[in-house]
Amino acid sequence: MLVASCRINHIIKNSCKHQKYMSEKSPIKPLGDRVIVRPLTEEELGTVSASGIIIPNSAKQEKPEQGVVIAVGPGKWDEDGEKRIQMEVKEGDQVVFSKYGFDELKLDGKNYYIVSESGILGILNH
Repeated sequence: MLVASCRINHIIKNSCKHQKYMSEKSPIKPLGDRVIVRPLTEEELGTVSASGIIIPNSAKQEKPEQGVVIAVGPGKWDEDGEKRIQMEVKEGDQVVFSKYGFDELKLDGKNYYIVSESGILGILNH
C-alpha cells in the first residue's frame, strides 16, 4: 500500500509540474517544425542548491541546453507537400537540445530559444 501511495504522489507531483509549464504562453508563434523553448532557471537546472548556495561553473561540465517547450509549430510538410508531419514534442515538455542548434530571442526581458525539432535531442522524463 505504501508503494502505491508513493507512486500516486510521484504521478501527482509530476503532473502538477507539467501543468505549471503548460500555463506559460509564448509571445511568438513558431512556424514549420520549430519550437519555442524557455530556458530552465538556475533552480530548475539544479545549479543553485535548495538552500541558495550557487554551484560554481568550474564544477559544471559543458552540457546540452535544457528548457521547457511553450509553443510548437504545425510541423513541416511531407516530401509531396500534401500533409504536415506531426510534431513529437508538445507544450509543457522539458527538453534537452543541442547547445549550438538554436536562435536566441529576448522579448519583454525574458529569454526564449527558437529550436528546430531536429535540434531537440530528447524529452526529459520526471
